[in-house]
Amino acid sequence: MGINVVIIEDEKMTSDDLAEILKTIDSNINIIKIISSVKEGQAYFNGNHSAQLIFSDIQLCDGYSFEIFTAINTTTPVIYCTAYNQHALEAFDNNGIAYVLKPYSVKLIAEALDKYKKLQQSFLNPLNHADLLVTICQNNNARPQSLLVSSKNKIIPVKISAVALFSVDKKNTFLITFQNQKFSLNYTLDELEAICGSDFFRANRQYLINRESIREVIHYGFRRLFVGLIPEVSDEVIINKVKAPSFLNWLKS
Repeated sequence: MGINVVIIEDEKMTSDDLAEILKTIDSNINIIKIISSVKEGQAYFNGNHSAQLIFSDIQLCDGYSFEIFTAINTTTPVIYCTAYNQHALEAFDNNGIAYVLKPYSVKLIAEALDKYKKLQQSFLNPLNHADLLVTICQNNNARPQSLLVSSKNKIIPVKISAVALFSVDKKNTFLITFQNQKFSLNYTLDELEAICGSDFFRANRQYLINRESIREVIHYGFRRLFVGLIPEVSDEVIINKVKAPSFLNWLKS
């Protein structure tokens, strides 16, 4: 059974190349529309359409493709193909299921298409945030460099490398920087663990810590470890005996 695909790309050579790659990977793919602008995309998706999957660039001639998806009501999954890696979080918030960096190869497009096919059954139901974050962030080089936080009426980008730790307090998640700035986040620690990757370790249910924030590690009895952090936190950060070996291996890697 064929897959109806829409391509959003403002460079004709690139869209033609992608269409050819898709047909090479799966001859049953039907390219039903190629869209080159935000305005054209909004008009197309506001009407009746049969798109089952969208391949989309992010920066178009008249804006960002995200503007298409924020202006319309659609659940069609999107595979983003872009030259920029800093938009992965926004891609997740706009129906993204995979994030492929240009210049892409047949192999990368095939892997993204395979992810769509594996997730296809779940599209009938709301998709799980943590699962989709893992899907996006496991893509090669797609890991975002910053997180967006809110402070009063401002939206502030905070580089992940500037984050000392994430913590949970009374079901609220907080980001704490090396400068001891504290911001509230709308993500769980599971989601943040998927986003931030191997530079962070899940110490326990309350803390996800940056390797660079660790000042000292002290044996705490019963094969547990106490972790001293910079900046200091009010609670003791304890690694249990089950996690202690993997924590020490992570710390020295």
